[in-house]
Amino acid sequence: MVYVVLAKFLFILIMVHYCECDTQPNMSDNTNPIVAVKTGKLRGTIATLIDGSTYYSFKGIPYAKAPTRERRFQAPLPPKPWDGIRDAIDHGPVCPQYDNPDLIEGSEDCLFVNVYTKSIDPKANIPVMVYIHGGSYSSGSGNNDTYNPDFLIQHNVILVTINYRLELLGFLCLDTPEVPGNAGMKDQVFALRWVKENIVQFGGNPNSVTIFGESSGASSVTYHMLSPMSKGLFHRVIAQSGTAIHDWTIGRDSKERAFKAGKVLGKNTRNTKELLDFFRSLNPTQLTNLTERTLSYDERYRGLLETFVPVIETKFKGVEAFLDKSPIEMLAKGKVRSKVPLMIGYNSAEGLIIVDDRVNNIEIYNQNPSFFVPKEIEEMVSEESLKEFGKRAKSFYFGLNNITKDEPQTIEMINSDIFFIYNTHRFAHLYTSTNQPLYMYRFNYDTELNIIKIFSKYNFLKGACHADDLFYIFYNSFNKKAYEQQERLRKIVFDITSLWANFAKTGNPTPDNTWRPFTPEGKEYLKLEENKRMGTFAEKDRVKFWNQIYKEANLPYIINID
Repeated sequence: MVYVVLAKFLFILIMVHYCECDTQPNMSDNTNPIVAVKTGKLRGTIATLIDGSTYYSFKGIPYAKAPTRERRFQAPLPPKPWDGIRDAIDHGPVCPQYDNPDLIEGSEDCLFVNVYTKSIDPKANIPVMVYIHGGSYSSGSGNNDTYNPDFLIQHNVILVTINYRLELLGFLCLDTPEVPGNAGMKDQVFALRWVKENIVQFGGNPNSVTIFGESSGASSVTYHMLSPMSKGLFHRVIAQSGTAIHDWTIGRDSKERAFKAGKVLGKNTRNTKELLDFFRSLNPTQLTNLTERTLSYDERYRGLLETFVPVIETKFKGVEAFLDKSPIEMLAKGKVRSKVPLMIGYNSAEGLIIVDDRVNNIEIYNQNPSFFVPKEIEEMVSEESLKEFGKRAKSFYFGLNNITKDEPQTIEMINSDIFFIYNTHRFAHLYTSTNQPLYMYRFNYDTELNIIKIFSKYNFLKGACHADDLFYIFYNSFNKKAYEQQERLRKIVFDITSLWANFAKTGNPTPDNTWRPFTPEGKEYLKLEENKRMGTFAEKDRVKFWNQIYKEANLPYIINID
């Protein structure tokens, strides 16, 4: 249950942040900086990086206004101008969300950006990196209790982080002109438009914007590559552990799920207008924590618990769609709207994050191994074929015996493959048709900075868990002690963030070209580990197994493997 595990982690992270140590910027006694954006003047702060240098911090800047009441669930509105000087010293409210075990009230008025920069000279022309947070489209924010800028902006880039509406507020779809879906993605578009129009005032180059994200944030940035709304708003993309073609990133039966959510909340109706009026009457926090409560039996065991997510919108007159075609078809047919350099990859043990859930339900998978078969295939084949594919998957990974709790590494592998690895390879393979530079990596560092893994029950397994990479890119309370005490870790962080920043500056992560681009023939990738080096065709045998299953299921757009 990925979103539950991550929510628990974020809750712990926040508690540690407030109880043990403080990674908020140290405020300087110098005069607070003032910057003028299109909607008014902002007063920020001067803060200190971990290397002792200073930077400018501007938080809680409104980039749009979330529609409420009779316009709730629709596309965002432009931000309202203000008079005088607005303080940009503290973060704005986070979006309402369920962060297990608590509901976080936040505010519907949650559409804010945060900007961290080492110069506010409009002529500085600094490359910009816009981070889109993960959290299963149902939790998280861009706040610096998790995403401090210290590691990245030491490389002379600007970091921008954002909030966007979550779960029902951001991803309800009724398949009507009033609620076509993708409101949260349209929030992200407005944030990117804000960056394009205003970042020069913070020393940024609006013609050098890299969007990057992890997990659902990674699927978000690849969605922006496909959306006509996002065209021209960015110039490079980094996708960490997710794409727009992963099973868990695309909504299915969204209108039916909305009726299920209504029933859970006490409104049993089949009338769309009646349901919408009901949802609009509720407190925003009542529109959270509905993902798991609307799952079918099949969804509970076949996939990850992400259901209020981006959808393929129906075209309605006068309504701008974020996405109106299948992501896999757009990618395969060369209909990518933003053909830009791409850096893409995954962690070596992504599936470690759900091993405990799978072990707890091990008999269900022994009795019905077809739950290992992705939804994309299940929708296309007969029940007989589905069962056969499930048996073959079980046999490929576990042999002829039943799965036992003594095989957690193998359980990690199969879940890594079906939820992350195969479709990352598939996306990379299909994207090569654009002839854009493409760099693939496999993140396999395993140190004291692998915070998610450390807090896992299965921290003895090999590899890097889902989201472990974040603690090599962003500074926070969890990695503070280890980072400060070990020079080895500081060097690793510097090396990794250099790759990210170099790519953001030039579209090439290694100026000496040691990281060679991915090609369909060689399937080159960088082994991001302590002995960093190039490799070819990561997880070859496992990827080939799933590619054959996809091929036999008559799914188009698979990987060409000789």
